[in-house]
Amino acid sequence: MATHRFHPTRYFNVIGTAEPCLRIADGDTVVTDTIDASGLDAREVAVGDRPNPMTGPFFVEGAEPGDTLAVRIDRLTPSRATGWTYSPLAFTVLDPDAIPDRPPTERAVWDIDVKAGTARLREPPKGLEAFAPPLQPMIGCFGVAPARGQALLTATSANNGGNMDYRLFAPGTTVWLPVSVPGALFYLGDGHACQGDGEIVGTGIETSFEMEVTFRVLKRTITWPRGETAEDIFAVGNARPLDQALQHATTEMLRWLGEDYGLEPRAASHLMGQVVRYDVGNVFDPAYTVACRIAKRWLTER
Repeated sequence: MATHRFHPTRYFNVIGTAEPCLRIADGDTVVTDTIDASGLDAREVAVGDRPNPMTGPFFVEGAEPGDTLAVRIDRLTPSRATGWTYSPLAFTVLDPDAIPDRPPTERAVWDIDVKAGTARLREPPKGLEAFAPPLQPMIGCFGVAPARGQALLTATSANNGGNMDYRLFAPGTTVWLPVSVPGALFYLGDGHACQGDGEIVGTGIETSFEMEVTFRVLKRTITWPRGETAEDIFAVGNARPLDQALQHATTEMLRWLGEDYGLEPRAASHLMGQVVRYDVGNVFDPAYTVACRIAKRWLTER
C-alpha cells in the first residue's frame, strides 16, 4: 500500500474512458489537487473549463467490470482562502409563480478561514453581516467511467456517480461505486467548502482543494452508489424526476440489507418503514440525487 502525490496538468468535463493519469494498486492512497467548478486553481488562475473540471482518471489495478470500487475520503483541505457562490434560489426549487420575482443572478465571493473553520461573505447583504457558516468540506462531483463507452457530462449524474452534491460525501465517508471498465477509471473534483442540502443556488462554496482518498477493490456487484460513515449506511439514486431517484436509492438499500444483513424483503420492509431517512442531494442539475440512509445501530452484519 503506497501513497501517491499527483499534480494534474489536464482536466476533464466528462466522466468516461480516457487515458489514465496514474495507475495505482488496490489499497493505495492518492493525494491530489482539484480546481473549482469554474476551472480556477489554488492561485485563482483559470486552468480548466466549466462545468466541474475533474482530476483523473485514476486506474486501479485489479478492478474489473462487475466489481465495486470503495473510495475512502480521508481528507479535503481547501487550497485557497476564497470561494464563490451564486444567488438567488434555483428555478427548480421555487413555485412557478415566484420565479418572476427572482432577483438577477449574481456571483458572490466568500472568504474562507481554515483556522477559524468558517466562511464569510465578502460583501454581505443586510441581515447577514455576522453570518459565518462552519466549513464542512465535501466532494460535489466524482465517479467512475460508465458502461458501453459512454462519456457523461460532469453537470449530471448516473449510476457511475457524477455530480451528486450530497453533503455526506465528506471526510470519513467510504463510497462504493459500480465498476464498468477495467481499472474503474476514477475522477474527482468540484470541492465545496460548505453547502446546504440540494445545492439549491446551483453551487456550494466553490473552491480549489487538496484531496486525499484511498482505494479498495471489492469483488462484489452493486447497481447504484453506496456509502458508509461511522454512524450510517446509505444508498444513492440519481435520476429525474425526484421520485425516480428515490426509487433507485430505496431499491439499492433493499438489496444491501438482504446481501449483507440477511434481511428478507418483509423484514427489510419493517425496518426501513420505521428508521429510513431520506436526504436530498443535487436538485439543480439534469439528474437529481436522493440518498436512502439507515443508522448502523439498527443493523447486525451476518
